[in-house]
Amino acid sequence: MSKAGVDQELIRQLAALLTETDLSEIEIETDGLKLRVARQVAQAVTHIAAPAPAAHAPAAAAPAAAAEGASHPGAVNSPMVGTAYLAPEPGAAVFAQVGQQISEGQTVLIIEAMKTMNHIPAPRSGKLTAVLVDDGQPVEFGEPLFVIE
Repeated sequence: MSKAGVDQELIRQLAALLTETDLSEIEIETDGLKLRVARQVAQAVTHIAAPAPAAHAPAAAAPAAAAEGASHPGAVNSPMVGTAYLAPEPGAAVFAQVGQQISEGQTVLIIEAMKTMNHIPAPRSGKLTAVLVDDGQPVEFGEPLFVIE
């Protein structure tokens, strides 16, 4: 023990354990001594520049289609914030295509939220007439995802 009464070797071992187990903090209490070791975990932030639109008309058409889909009575909105995926894994076939007949409960897309893949089922049976999000697109709560008629 050092002059301060804290076992510095124990702190080093706990810090190594944090790194080894990828934990952000650990706390122990022994012989009336309570010790908490924490580390800051840096989060990687990636900024991706959107490609410049080739012409102004297609760029204006996309928001118009999304706005039109949002007001459609068959629109299905996002139940959460996350990233939308149209296929179960990269390179795989999409869950559903426009024009396809959909059954109630059938997975139409996945929203990844907090590293959890949440399957988004069709709330009703019908024909999938529009998919309003792109694969890998961030979505907000209440944002229209697709239209089932």
